[in-house]
Amino acid sequence: MAAMKRYFLHLAYKGFNYRGWQQQPGGVRTVQATVERCLSKVLHEKISVMGCGRTDAQVHASQYVLHFDTSAVLPERFRFILNKTLPHDISVFDVIPVHHRAHARFDAKLRQYDYLFHTEKQAFISQLSALYDPQTFNLPAMREGAEALLKYRDFRAYCLKPDKHHSTICRLQYCRVFANEKGTRFRFQIAANRFLRGMVRIISHRLMELGRGRIDLAEFERPLRDGRPPRPLRSAHPEGLYLSKVRYPFLELPAQADLAFERS
Repeated sequence: MAAMKRYFLHLAYKGFNYRGWQQQPGGVRTVQATVERCLSKVLHEKISVMGCGRTDAQVHASQYVLHFDTSAVLPERFRFILNKTLPHDISVFDVIPVHHRAHARFDAKLRQYDYLFHTEKQAFISQLSALYDPQTFNLPAMREGAEALLKYRDFRAYCLKPDKHHSTICRLQYCRVFANEKGTRFRFQIAANRFLRGMVRIISHRLMELGRGRIDLAEFERPLRDGRPPRPLRSAHPEGLYLSKVRYPFLELPAQADLAFERS
């Protein structure tokens, strides 16, 4: 019997038509189930994959990493064949042989998310950025809020299900906000060693409330200081969220999917 070999897949997906990354019972359409089915078809054996993290329904990944084990010899032009087998909204960039103990989830040391939203309807970014009511957002206020997040470690108050986590401590690396010159398209970017359930979408919503002037900086920070979530606890729309970078100590993967956003 041939020895098992482990591979990392570097891929991206548009999540709008999926019920998230993770396999679910009842034949629900998920990214994981789709990738496993296509890998099994190409390699002619049952393949299970382990992803670098979960994404919720309609959430995207412009960079995602998974690993799988196989005893099969990868066919010539394997990446091309796999891409032809996968649906149009999932694309594989790299197939990387790794050590048999390399782990896509547990070995990841940094994850970055981007949240994109816009206030001027454009047909070609539908489902790829969240549309909000046309109004002026105070970019300096949002940037001040993003900078303030770096002071905190415990994000229990900005988590949908904190009791499901063994710890609510996250070590943020950077937080920043970009906008185009017209002030109609925005990007919030945040990186940390780990994230909690719903954390980025909750923070994105709070930053937008700050930018609209509905809360001030003290109110934005109060839940993080006190450990009590704001009521009601609201999240930004899912289609604006991207897992956009995953970093490993033994592997640096350049971004392949361009979010095509003008920064300023």
